[in-house]
Amino acid sequence: MNIIKFETQEALNEAGSGIIVSLLQTNPRAKLGLATGGTPVGIYKKLVSACKQGTVSFGKASSFNLDEYVGLDRNHAASYYAFMQEQLLAHVDIAPERCHIPNGMAADLEAECLRYETLLEQVGQIDLQLLGLGHNGHIGFNEPDGALIRGTHVVELREQTRAANARFFDTPEQVPTKAITMGVGTILKAKMILLVVHGKDKAEIVKQALQGPITTECPASLLQTHPNVAVLLDAEAGSLLS
Repeated sequence: MNIIKFETQEALNEAGSGIIVSLLQTNPRAKLGLATGGTPVGIYKKLVSACKQGTVSFGKASSFNLDEYVGLDRNHAASYYAFMQEQLLAHVDIAPERCHIPNGMAADLEAECLRYETLLEQVGQIDLQLLGLGHNGHIGFNEPDGALIRGTHVVELREQTRAANARFFDTPEQVPTKAITMGVGTILKAKMILLVVHGKDKAEIVKQALQGPITTECPASLLQTHPNVAVLLDAEAGSLLS
C-alpha cells in the first residue's frame, strides 16, 4: 500500500488526476471504476480540463460506477447518474454507451444487481478503481457489518451515512434509505485501487482503515489485502497515521 500525503487539496487532486491521465495515455481502452460524493470532484475537474486541452482522451475508455441510490430517477439532481454527468461524463469524449451505472429504479432490484455483477464479470478486471472513504469506514456503500456481501447487492444505508449525504438533498428525510453497490469482493478485483481522502474529520477512520485490524466492521480495512493500492491523503486526513 503506497500512502502519499499532500499539503494541499489542490496538489492531491493534481496527483489523482495525473494517475488516471497516465493510465489512459498508456491504455486508451482502460476500464475505470468511478466514485461519487465530494471527494473526487476536484479530480474530475482536472480530468475535464485535461481532456479539453487534448492531453488525454476518454474516447475508447469505459466507466463503471460503484453505486446508485434506490428509488431515485436518473434525472433527479441527487442521483449518482446526474452527479457523474455534471461532474465528468458530459464534459469528456467518452461514449455514453460505455458509461455504466446501476439502475436504482429497476422493478426487480435483485435482478439488477445480478445484471450489473454479470456485466463486470464479462468485461474483465477494472483497471483502476477510484474510492472515497466514509466516516464509518464504508467504501462504495458497503456499510460496517459482521459479514460483507462480495458481489453487487442492495444495502440498507446507516443513519450516519444518510446524514453525511444529506447536504445533497433539500431535507435529510429525502435521502434514500437503500442503495445498490458493488460489493467489497468486486472492488478488490480491480487491478489498481486509488483511495482518496481529505479532511480532518476523516483522520480517525483513515488510521483505522490503513493501520488498524482487518475487519468487516471497517470495510475499508480490507483494502490492506490488495496488492496494488495507492492512497492519496491531504495533511489533515493523514494526521493520525504513525
